[in-house]
This record gives sequence, structure tokens and C-alpha cells, in this order.
Amino acid sequence: MNRTSAPVDGPATGAWEGLVTTALLGTDRRTPPGGGPGPEAPVALLDAAAVETVRRRAGLRPARTAERPQPAPEDPRPPLPPAAARRLALLLADRPGASGGGRRGTAPDLTELLPQWLAAANARGFAPPPQVLPALLDAARGRTDLRPSALEFAGPRALWLARLNPDWRFALRSTPGGGAALPHLEDDDGVRQLWQEGLFAERVSLLSALRSRDPAAARDLLATTWSTERAEDRLMFLDSLRTGLGPDDEPFLEQALADRSRNVRATAAELLSALPGSALAARMAVRAEACVAIDHTQATQAAGGTEPSGATVATPTIAVEAPHECDADMERDGVVAKAPAGRGERSWWFGQLVEAAPLVTWSRRLGGRTPREIVALPVTDDWQGELHAAWCRAAVRQLDAEWSRALLGEPSAPEAGGPGAVSLAERAKLLGTLDAAERAEWVAGFIATHGLSEAFQLLGVCAVPWAPPLGRAVVDALNIARDAGSYPWSFSGVMGLAERCLDPSEAGRLDALLAVPDEPENASPGAGGYWSEAFQRLVTTLRLRAAMTEELNTP
Repeated sequence: MNRTSAPVDGPATGAWEGLVTTALLGTDRRTPPGGGPGPEAPVALLDAAAVETVRRRAGLRPARTAERPQPAPEDPRPPLPPAAARRLALLLADRPGASGGGRRGTAPDLTELLPQWLAAANARGFAPPPQVLPALLDAARGRTDLRPSALEFAGPRALWLARLNPDWRFALRSTPGGGAALPHLEDDDGVRQLWQEGLFAERVSLLSALRSRDPAAARDLLATTWSTERAEDRLMFLDSLRTGLGPDDEPFLEQALADRSRNVRATAAELLSALPGSALAARMAVRAEACVAIDHTQATQAAGGTEPSGATVATPTIAVEAPHECDADMERDGVVAKAPAGRGERSWWFGQLVEAAPLVTWSRRLGGRTPREIVALPVTDDWQGELHAAWCRAAVRQLDAEWSRALLGEPSAPEAGGPGAVSLAERAKLLGTLDAAERAEWVAGFIATHGLSEAFQLLGVCAVPWAPPLGRAVVDALNIARDAGSYPWSFSGVMGLAERCLDPSEAGRLDALLAVPDEPENASPGAGGYWSEAFQRLVTTLRLRAAMTEELNTP
């Protein structure tokens, strides 16, 4: 019979602990056994530890072996083509920071190509070679952004390995049902049992899976235990209702507005405000309408047209009267009464009301005007920034593309942004409500007018690979910066994005940019060599990406 060894209990255990304590305290503070203080004390301690180590090993007795692990599950997916498998091994062998900093030269950054390779392999339904799974899990352990795609590609054997190696336990937490297999969603008894008896992570996975398949069934399951859940758990469960959110969820969310947890109430109010037809949205509309109106008494100086030049004319203007208090009903509907530090209470309450009101409110309230016409109206008393920022948040929450277009404005506008967008982050969120083609076209127009200095966040929301107009706009802007002798390192972020996002078919257009350019008198020292290296690396990376795709497509 196969046996392992187990330590014998006895006095030796106490002796070993005494040596460990002495080593931790230091021989200056505690004399080792069998020796005296002085310079020889450390040597005496090590001698005693060596003797005790032999004694401990000699005192082991046989014990029964642990149960053998179950065989790894089969992966039914087709194997990778051989060339693609070799490519994966190379990508996993590359380590971040191996270059030691400084200039990157012309070599592609393989660590940045690994996420793209995994996405392409997952789209084709391939299974990984078993021998690369440890390296794949190590890579995912070090990069949380890599985990979803890496674990999807690793498949069922990743969970099998994770149960054997504590370093990979993240896979059990990151994979739905990683701790235990989810029951079939048609198995009502199994679903109910796991919901009532499962660990929190298993219950979240179960609710998310059921919500994706049958939103009403997931909501009904949550309702069965809602009143007995902890506040932090109720918040996580409630967040799962974002998937498949619809009018049928309104009664449950209305009840959650009376929850004893402020965070739960706030989340329920946010979800209800994303349903323009909800009763909460209607209540918010009434409150917001009371704060905003058209003022026809504002006068401006005419600059021409049908009125004599210099004549005084009335211009429709948006007047704002922010609320003077935040009552209990407003708080129940999700309005946070206490303003952040440095923020006025009235403007804080006002912004929350406008953000939660359905955007269709404003055409009715402001004379039947379109979103573009409304955004173009002047606003009295410096309320424009607050009002437009709240409209931005509402457009993102309600996924309203028409309002997003109005707030973004034309990408070629003189200002580096639309009439309502108050920051690059706001513009990026508004772009997220548009379809991929329109998003790429808008960002391309923005870059053509304003260059790349403010475009990094906007590029991050565009679909990969970039559409041809956007790719051309980025390359043209980089070329202009290169010819102008601009400080090259300030464009390294955009260049890195281009390596990952530019369509590989654009590589041929870049050959003319590989030579070291003549540097203008006011150029940064060494800029020409840097630009040449950067474009060579870009071309090399694009061709490598094309080869990766071809390898995955090879039978």
C-alpha cells in the first residue's frame, strides 16, 4: 500500500518551536539551547536546528495516502491549429517589463497582443493545448483584465487545475459556478436548493445566469428571500437586474425604494429612472419641470438679419430655479440630500432631478423643440454647465442617441467638445450610446479638427479594429505631429492604441513613414529617430496581428 509520512507528536515539537522563537527574537535577546551568549550563539543555533531537523525527519511514521484526484474533464472543443499553438506559447512566454524600461525599439509588445489573440481564439471556439494551461493561468493571475477571456479559453480544465493549486483559486471565484457546477436552469428544485443553501458567489452566478435566460424567473427567485438578505447582498443581487431591465421589474424596484439601506434605495432609484415609463421617472419629471422654464423676456443686441443692427430683441432663454429643499419624498426616490464637499446643495439636488427625469420631458416642457434646439438655447445665471452635465448623464443612463448627438455637437466645432459635454469622460460616455460606425466617424472628425492631444479617451470607446476613416485620421494626425517635430513621447499612448486597434490592412500605407524624417529647427532632440522606430514597431505589430489571424483561420 502506498503511504505518506506523518510527524510523530512528542517533545520534539516544543524543541523546534523554541528554536524558531529564538531565531525570530535573535540570539542577542535569547540564548539558544546548548550554547552560551556571544559571537558563537548564531552558529550554535544553526547547529541545534540541523540536529532537530534530522530528529523530526527520523520521527515520521507511515500514513495512508490521500485520495487520488479525479481525472481532468474532457474539453470537446477542436484543438488549436499547430501554428496558432506555437504563437500562443510565444505570447505567454513574453513577460511585461522584460525590456527594462526606456525606449521600446521596433519589437512588438506581445503582452498587449495576448488579449486580442484570446478574443479571436474564443470567437472561433478553439481549445488550448493542455501543456500551456499552467502558463495561461499564471498570466491571468497577474492581470485581472485578462481573466474573463483567459478562463473562457482555458475551459473546464482550468477549474480542475484551480482546485489543485491555491495560486489559481481566483479561477473558482471568477468563473460563474466555479465553486460548484450550476444546476440546469430548468431544474426548479436544484435552482431553489442552490439559491437557499449555496455560497454567496454561487448564488450571484445562479441569479446572473437565470436573469440572462428568464428575467422574470430570476426576479421571482430573488423576491423569495429578499427580506432576509444582508444589505450588502441585497445590493449585489439588485445590481443583477440591470440585465434585461424592463417595465415588469418596476413593482419590485418600487418596493426596494423603501429599503432600510440607503445604497439599495439609490440603486433601485437609478434602475427605475432608466425606465422612462416608470412612476418614479414621472415623479422626477414633475419635479424637474418645476425647476426649468422658457424665459421670453431676456434681451440681446441684434447683429443683423430682419432686425436693424443694434436693436434689442427678445431671445428665448432657459431659466432655472433650483429646489430650495430636499424633502422626504425626494429622498425616497433616490435623491441624496447631503451634497459633496465644495458643492452647493441646491445645484446638487437640481442635477439629480434632471438626471433622473425622462429626456422626452424637455421637448414638451420647452415648446416642442428638438434636442439640438434645446441644447442650443442660452441658460440664465450660469446654470448651463450644471443643466447640460445632468442631461449628459441622463442620455447615457437612458441610452438616448438623439440627445447624445445634440450634446456632443459637431466634431469640427471650434471648441474641443460639444455644447453640453463638460469633460472628455462625458464625451466618451455619450459616444457609447451611438452605434460603432457613427462613433468612429465622429471621433475621426474630432481628430481631423483638434488633433490627438485630447482624443485618447475617445479612441478607447471605438470598436476594434478601427473603421477605415478613423484609422486614416489617426495615422494622418501622427504623420502631421511627426513632420512638425512634436515631442514624440507625448503620443506614445495613442501609438500603443494604434498597434492594438488599427486594421492590419493599413500596414502598407505606413511604409512611407518608416524613414527618419528631417528634423525642423525647433524639433525635440532625437525626435526623428523615435518617430521612425515607433512607425517601424507599428508596421511590425500590424503584420504580426495579420499573421495571428491567418494562423487561427488555418484548418
